[in-house]
Amino acid sequence: MTSAVLSIGGNLGDRLAHLRAAVAMLGDSVTAVSGVYETPPWGDGAQPPYLNAVVLVDDRSAAPRDWLERARACEAAEGRVRDPERRFGPRTLDVDVIVVRRSDGVPILDDDPELTLPHPRAHLRAFVLAPWLAVDPRAELPGHGPVAALLDTPGVAADLAGVTPRPDLSLESME
Repeated sequence: MTSAVLSIGGNLGDRLAHLRAAVAMLGDSVTAVSGVYETPPWGDGAQPPYLNAVVLVDDRSAAPRDWLERARACEAAEGRVRDPERRFGPRTLDVDVIVVRRSDGVPILDDDPELTLPHPRAHLRAFVLAPWLAVDPRAELPGHGPVAALLDTPGVAADLAGVTPRPDLSLESME
């Protein structure tokens, strides 16, 4: 059994519907979902703002690679098109695997270029750290420490000002 922290976001189309669809596709593996946050685009300001959230998941049979496959399946189902020329470009849905832990809680570390664990830039991204801390106040990013402390680092703290909670939006299904 592994558990994982997934960051979800999107800034094209019906942003909230794309996030809701990702949570629905992850199904019974979902153990917690953060609130929704609106954030400015990262790395390319000439695009619409994002909606972001964090989803905690676990599954008795999932290996780390399975989380990446599920993330990509969610993205594909929501029409994600990767543009190799525009790494931080707009997208309908982005699902990043941030951390994967074994059933005993030990983090899985991997430097595979396709699935580096923990996510190599998570410690720099307020739009990942803020919702993660909200859903797990004791969250720790392996190799970087407590998420609460990371939010106080200069670069992240500056970006945190642009991370706006959206309590008017919910990832719960409206069915």
